[in-house]
Amino acid sequence: MRKIIVSVAAIAAVATLSFSGTAALAAKCPIKIGGLAPLSAPGAVGGGEAMRDAMLFAERDINAAGGVLGCDVKVVIADTEGLPEKASAIMEKLITQDGVVAVGGAYHSSVGVASKDVANNRKIPVVFAETWNDTITGDKQKYIFRIAPLSSWASATLWKAALLVPNIKKVAILTENTDYGIPAAEETTRGLKSGGVEAVTFGVDIGTQDYSGIVERIKAGKPDYIIVLATGEAGYNFAQQAADAGIGPQDIPFQAGQVALESKAWWENVPDGNMAFVQRIGTPVNLWNKKALKLNEDYKAKTGKGAIESYALEAYDSISILAQAINEAESTDGAKIVEALENISHEGTLGRIYFPYGTKKDPSADGKGDEWWHQWPDPAMTMIQYQKEGQNSTESPIVWPDAYKTGPAIYVKK
Repeated sequence: MRKIIVSVAAIAAVATLSFSGTAALAAKCPIKIGGLAPLSAPGAVGGGEAMRDAMLFAERDINAAGGVLGCDVKVVIADTEGLPEKASAIMEKLITQDGVVAVGGAYHSSVGVASKDVANNRKIPVVFAETWNDTITGDKQKYIFRIAPLSSWASATLWKAALLVPNIKKVAILTENTDYGIPAAEETTRGLKSGGVEAVTFGVDIGTQDYSGIVERIKAGKPDYIIVLATGEAGYNFAQQAADAGIGPQDIPFQAGQVALESKAWWENVPDGNMAFVQRIGTPVNLWNKKALKLNEDYKAKTGKGAIESYALEAYDSISILAQAINEAESTDGAKIVEALENISHEGTLGRIYFPYGTKKDPSADGKGDEWWHQWPDPAMTMIQYQKEGQNSTESPIVWPDAYKTGPAIYVKK
């Protein structure tokens, strides 16, 4: 639906259609923004559905506020399946066939690694929502931004929290063999070693269902703590199979994957999941702003869940920040959107989002590595623990770090 156009630049943008390669620089109504999400196996389907719902809420809220450049926004959702071998083709389709002018979302690091070159070469800005691998921003591509934490940074949450476990000497790491899992396991191992703790890593393919052999190998090693670096519903299977074997969350300290934040699904699939630790990315619930609280209520009403997940908040903000950048650029030209993003101050559900490093200031100016290019520096990271059966993750105590702590950790040991 065409709305009142508020600027001469916007009128020109709608009236004149120009191209760079096959990507439109000026927009017809509606203005299309791509949204990446894993909606089929072996991807993290639950996480993808959460991100999809959040991105469609962003579309609703943007349009209710007047849209972009006088037009409605349409978020074109693309199913990545969590597979890097499909990611490039999906990005290409969004740009050349669906006609998107920017892209948000994405859950798996492997998808981000595989698809970012396509977008950058096509001069289409991307704000990745939940892709952690450092290399995604580490090669300093002009059109690539991220609001998720760096993997090297997020991994510190895991090993620093683990080092608090009394008498910890040995950790077992279950990781998926992906661009997320492999570096995350390596970074966590280095951190644990710095604290004098040995780590043994067990790698599995994404979507693995039967963990019986690995569970027995982990059990034989008698670890003091287990860390799960596997995305998607497969993490439920490992947690319950570990519990059945006597090395689950109620048997030894056990840090589950992020999928455990989906409380309803966690308790349905892992009835023996009490006492699990779970890493949460994003502002703690008790510090949510009005925007996050409103979205949470809308999300709960739509999905029937107990609360919105952190990666859904990231997905919502990735679309919203792109809409603001297009408005501020007064154009759908990719280079102009990038310039707007580099100067943006966006009040999102995650807090104030901005990008201190880019073409105007290199990360090296502050002694930081290239991975900080177009990287939001302020995502909060905490560790929560389920301490009551059936408990919602948003109501569970934050046990680390002290700045956000709402309750003490309980360390079980049989």
